[in-house]
Amino acid sequence: MTHATLLISCPDQKGITAAVTVFIFNNNGNIVSADQHIDEQTNTFFMRIEWSLDGFDVARGEIKGEFNVLAEKFNMQWTLHFSDKLFNIAIFVSKHLHCLYDLLLRHKEGQLNCRISLIVSNHLDAKNIAKEFGIKFLQFDVTRENKEDQELRQIEALKKENVDLIVLARYHQILTDSFVQQFPSKIINIHHSFLPAFVGGDPYRQAYQKGVKIIGATSHYVIEELDAGPIIAQDTTRVTHRDSLEDLIRKGQDLEKIVLSRAVRWHLHQKILCYNNKTVVFE
Repeated sequence: MTHATLLISCPDQKGITAAVTVFIFNNNGNIVSADQHIDEQTNTFFMRIEWSLDGFDVARGEIKGEFNVLAEKFNMQWTLHFSDKLFNIAIFVSKHLHCLYDLLLRHKEGQLNCRISLIVSNHLDAKNIAKEFGIKFLQFDVTRENKEDQELRQIEALKKENVDLIVLARYHQILTDSFVQQFPSKIINIHHSFLPAFVGGDPYRQAYQKGVKIIGATSHYVIEELDAGPIIAQDTTRVTHRDSLEDLIRKGQDLEKIVLSRAVRWHLHQKILCYNNKTVVFE
């Protein structure tokens, strides 16, 4: 059965939960999931509510118009999603392919409810993988001199494929501000450390040399400021003096796969609300 999901944020006040649930009840809707949160520091109310459209009295094309009357009353920012509308995903990757493989296998096993329309890379390493999984592959040689032109070509390809979400599965290029601005809250990155932490191109070596006891991974939305976007998911694992550099890399890559897929899955199921460069995640 098709479900509808509302994601709502607004100034906190009395009666919001009652008004939303009554709207669904009065239109013969059956609520299957409801969750809410109040940020007391900003007095902001957040809600995720999902209901079955089976027997719902309002046609799906008219729900937005009907609900908008209520939304205006409470000064809501809100989005409406339908479970049968699959996201089109593009995966960007460079030479580290473990996250790409993990996402493709999870998708093949039905864990990620989406379409993977495109694999984009600045190298050819992933070309055969894309062919194996029957996914269109595009390679762009990106240099400092041609970066903006190549990004314009990438944006054109993404729009041609109607891409809803971009996943940076260890894509070793810094996106320009103009690229990021085209896809607000629609680019998910995996960072190979527990932010904020060891930065730069070789974090595991830095961690190894420092003798850390915990390593981590962070998935976040991409904003113009590097590695500073709203954090979606994080995880850690313990390491000891017995672990070699190779052990740290292996353990770290395992974390990256888990954390990235978790963030992507939450986005696909409309479980994330962004505000003040933070997220509310309705797990």
